Amino acid sequence: MAAGEPGDLGGYYFRFLPQKTFQCLSTPETTSRLRQWSMLGRVAAQAFGFDQTFQAYRKDDFVMVGVRAFFKDPDVIPNLKLLSDSSGQWITLGTEVKKIEAINVPCTQLSMSFFNRLYNENIVRDNGHIVKCLDSFCDPFPVSDELRKVLLVEDSEKYGIFSQPDREEFLFCLFKHLCLGGALCQYEDVLPPYLQTTKLLYKDLVSVRKNPQTKKIQITSSVFKVTAYDSAGMCYPSTKSHEQTFSYFIVDPIKRHVHVLYHSYGVGDMS
Repeated sequence: MAAGEPGDLGGYYFRFLPQKTFQCLSTPETTSRLRQWSMLGRVAAQAFGFDQTFQAYRKDDFVMVGVRAFFKDPDVIPNLKLLSDSSGQWITLGTEVKKIEAINVPCTQLSMSFFNRLYNENIVRDNGHIVKCLDSFCDPFPVSDELRKVLLVEDSEKYGIFSQPDREEFLFCLFKHLCLGGALCQYEDVLPPYLQTTKLLYKDLVSVRKNPQTKKIQITSSVFKVTAYDSAGMCYPSTKSHEQTFSYFIVDPIKRHVHVLYHSYGVGDMS
C-alpha cells in the first residue's frame, strides 16, 4: 500500500477521453444482468490519458506521484464520476483530496480456466448449475449456495480451493464483485452469466501484447485499487466503506491510458 500527501506532482497531466466507450457495460445482455444484480446505474467505466512514461517496475512512483496528480488535475476534477451518498445521483468530486491510498492488484491471469476448479470441486455441476446449501448469512450478504460460501466463508470446507494470491488477482476480484452484486441482488442459479460478464469486463479493461522474444501473450496493464481522502475523511469512491464499493485504476503503459472502473454499493436501477 502506498499513501501520499500532496506535494510535487511530478509533471503528470491527464485528459478525459469521453470518446472511449466500454462495450462490456453497454451490451443489452450485460445491461440486463447488471439490472438483475442490482448494479445497473451504479457502475461506470471511464478513460483518461496521461503524458508521462509509465514503467511497470516504477509502479510505486506512479502511485505516489501520478495518482495524486490525477485527483488534482483540472481535466479530471469536472469529469471523474462518483455517486452521491445522499442523493444517489452521479456527481463529480467537489472536494480537495488530501491523501490517497492505492493498493497494487496483481493482474497475471490470461485464461478463464482459472475458474475450472469450481466445477472440479463440485461447487458447480457439469450443467453449470450452482450447488445450493443451507441458508446462512455472512454480513451483509446472504449465503444460499456453495459459490457464495467459497467467496465469503473463510472457515468453509472448500474456501481453500482459491489461495490468498488467487483471491488478490484482478480477475478474481471482478468475478467476486459481480457474484455479490448490489443491495437487491437477484443471484444467478447458474455460473455462465458470471463468467461471461467477468470475461467481457476483463478483456475491455486490461491490455495485452505479444512478447516479441517469447511470442507469448502477456498482460501489460497495472491495476490499483484506489481510495481518496479529504479533510473530513474518505471521499472517493464514497464516504462510506463497503466491500462492494470500489474504484480500480487500470493503467495501460503503452497507450498511456488509465481506465477507471467504479461501483458504489446500493440499490441499482430496476426499471
